Amino acid sequence: MKVLLIGSGGREHALAWKIAQSPKLTALYATPGNPGIAEEAKIVALDTDDHAAIADFCRRQGIDFVVVGPEAPLVAGLADVLRAAGIPVFGPSAAAAQLEGSKGFTKDLCARYGIPTGAYKRFTAAEPARAYVRQEGAPIVIKADGLAAGKGVTVAMTLKEALAAIDDCFSGAFGDAGAEVVVEAYLDGEEASFFCLCDGMTVLPLASAQDHKRVGDGDTGPNTGGMGAYSPAPVMTPEMTERTMREIIEPTVRGMADSGHPFTGVLFAGLMITEKGPELIEYNVRFGDPECQVLLIRMKSDLLELLYASATGTLGGMKVEWRDESALTVVMASRGYPGAYEKNTPVAALPEPSAATKVFHAGTAIKDGRLVATGGRVLNVTAIGETIGEAKAAAYAAVEAVSWENGFYRSDIGWRAVARENP
Repeated sequence: MKVLLIGSGGREHALAWKIAQSPKLTALYATPGNPGIAEEAKIVALDTDDHAAIADFCRRQGIDFVVVGPEAPLVAGLADVLRAAGIPVFGPSAAAAQLEGSKGFTKDLCARYGIPTGAYKRFTAAEPARAYVRQEGAPIVIKADGLAAGKGVTVAMTLKEALAAIDDCFSGAFGDAGAEVVVEAYLDGEEASFFCLCDGMTVLPLASAQDHKRVGDGDTGPNTGGMGAYSPAPVMTPEMTERTMREIIEPTVRGMADSGHPFTGVLFAGLMITEKGPELIEYNVRFGDPECQVLLIRMKSDLLELLYASATGTLGGMKVEWRDESALTVVMASRGYPGAYEKNTPVAALPEPSAATKVFHAGTAIKDGRLVATGGRVLNVTAIGETIGEAKAAAYAAVEAVSWENGFYRSDIGWRAVARENP
C-alpha cells in the first residue's frame, strides 16, 4: 500500500514511525514532514492548503491511502476533496470535523443527545458574554469557538481573568476563531484523554492518556499545546472507560450519523472525571499531540491496518493489542514558549534510540547541514517502562542526553500517576 501522510509535528513523526512498521506498506510519502519523519518517509513538497494539488499528486503517484495528522486540513475539507477523487483517507469530512472546528457545535450536540458536559452559552458579542460571566461568577471557562492551535481556552479562576479572555477573543487575538465565544461551567476533577477509532458506525476503543497543558512544574503558568503525557491514565478505570463509551462516545457517533455527518477517523475525547463520573470537555478529530506518541509506542497492532479499516468502513470485528508497559513523553520546548522564542537554535546531540526510548521530532529542521529548533515544541522524548515511574525515569535519562542550550522542559511529567504508584 502506498501511503501519503499529511503533517509535520511530533504526532506525525510518531504516525510515520508506526506506519513504517506495517508489512502492508510498500511506500510512505509525507508532506511537509520534518527531519524525524524523513527517516521513515520520502518527503514531498506540497502545499497542504491546495487540496486539488494533493489529490493530483495522489493520482500521479498511485497513492492508495492518505493519513491526515493535524486538524486544520480536516476542518478545511481536505478529506472531502480526496474522497470525491476516489482516494481513501483517514480523517472526517469537514461537516464531521466541526466536532473540533466549532466548540458551539459540539456543545449543541451534547445538549441534543444528553451527553454529560458543562452547562454553557454561546455569544457573538462581547457585552452579553461579559454580563453572563458577571452573573455566573468564577471559576468559569472561556473558549474561542474555532481552531486556535490549542490556545483559545481560558480556565478563568477570577472574574478579571474571564473578562480579559472574552476581550481577547473579540479583539481578534485568535483571528476568526474568536468571532464566537462559548462560556461554560467550570468542571472540577481530573482530566483524561480517551481515544477511539470510528468508521461511521462502528467504534473501536483505543486507550487513555493524560496530558500536561500548563507550561510550568506543578501545573503552573499559561496553557500550551502540551508539555508531556503518559499512557494509560490510571483515572480511566475499566468502569470509567465503560461509562465513557456508553454515555459519551456511542451517543456522539450515533448523533453524528443521524445528522447525516457520520464520523470516520479518530475521536479524541478530552474528559473531566468528576464526582458524577466522566464529563466531556471537548472533542478533537485527530490524535492528540503529545498523547499520540505514548499511545503508539505502546501499540502492538498494525496501525496502518486499523487506520485503513476506519477509512473504509471495515472496522467491525477488529481488535487492538497493547504492550503491558506504560509510556511517558517529555516535551522539550524553546525557551520563551508559549510566548516569543528564538528560532533556528542548534540541537547539537540526541540520545541513541533504544528498545525503551524514542525521540520524536516536532519543531525541527536541517539548516546548513545541522539540526535546528524551528518551533515552540521541538522534541518529544518518549520511553516505556513497567510502571509510569519507570517510564518517567527512562524518559528523563534520555532528556539528559539531549544537547540543546535553548531548550527547557517540565521536570514533573506523570506526577499524578507516580503519586498513585507510591502512596
